[in-house]
Amino acid sequence: MEALEHYSNSQQAVSGVSVSVNVLTDKIAFIHAVRVGVPGSVVKQAIQAMGNNRELFVRLLETTPGNLHRFYHRKALSRTDSEEVLDVLRVLYHAQTVFGDTAKAHEWLNTPIPALAGETPLNLFDTFEGRQLVREALRKIEFGEFS
Repeated sequence: MEALEHYSNSQQAVSGVSVSVNVLTDKIAFIHAVRVGVPGSVVKQAIQAMGNNRELFVRLLETTPGNLHRFYHRKALSRTDSEEVLDVLRVLYHAQTVFGDTAKAHEWLNTPIPALAGETPLNLFDTFEGRQLVREALRKIEFGEFS
């Protein structure tokens, strides 16, 4: 029951994903959610929120395309998997906040960015360091350092 309070009682950070804004914006709430474990259903919701990008989650969760669906039915993901999924959602939420629009955020995430060595931001989401690079680029956009 404790896990459900993070996923059902608050405003959703990302449309269609049962994770509250608080979990993605408050570090202590994020840590607590990781410790409790993200429900597997959030993986399926996150895939849909990321434009049905199953390949990203196959790489992120180190599984095969055929086994990805097994994550959907888990009561709670491991700490490592929970942290990976929540961090991806946190970066997506940041992009949506910076661009003020889900469609614009998705367009940017799928566009090669010179500051990211020509990679699309989405292609960097499968590693922590890649997500850090995307966060840095978003901060620069947010504060007008580059577009």
